[in-house]
Amino acid sequence: MKFNETFEIIFFARAGQGAKAAAEIIAQAAVSEGKFVQAFPFFGPERSGAPTKSFVRVSEIPISTHEPIADPDAVVVLDDTLLGSVDVAENLDMNESLIINTSKSHDEIKKSVPKFRGKAYLIDGNKISSAIIGQPRPNSVILGKIANVTGVVKLESIFSEFRKLFAPKIGEEETEKNIEAIQKGYDAI
Repeated sequence: MKFNETFEIIFFARAGQGAKAAAEIIAQAAVSEGKFVQAFPFFGPERSGAPTKSFVRVSEIPISTHEPIADPDAVVVLDDTLLGSVDVAENLDMNESLIINTSKSHDEIKKSVPKFRGKAYLIDGNKISSAIIGQPRPNSVILGKIANVTGVVKLESIFSEFRKLFAPKIGEEETEKNIEAIQKGYDAI
């Protein structure tokens, strides 16, 4: 992340996939590092499976805008079925990141996002989380990938905030499985 600049992320997902929680964890991790943040969701029809967007801004200086993000530095897609109906690469340039939870190949993704010329980081978060957690929860895996690709927050800060938020809700054992999934996402090539 460049100092004195704001780093903006848009999450595209379907309701119930945890994009809002992932955005909040990134924001809280940034706050724990002394950064300024904004994190907010945008919902259409509130029903399970409906397309959603969540936004995160992280900055070294106070953030004065409260507008939805239009020109992100990174885009995260938790459900690759959205690629055919949403222009996830809108306003992304060659130096910005597109992180996609998918089991598809780079060639298949290029066909789904033909305008994007930058680097797409593909990770099968569903497969990884199913193996570790026992269910497809790609948001945990994606948190690690975001830390690795963007450097906007430290992995240790994500671990800490995840534990604070989820240990009381899901217990220590499930929390540690998710931490392992986050680490796998970070380490994935």
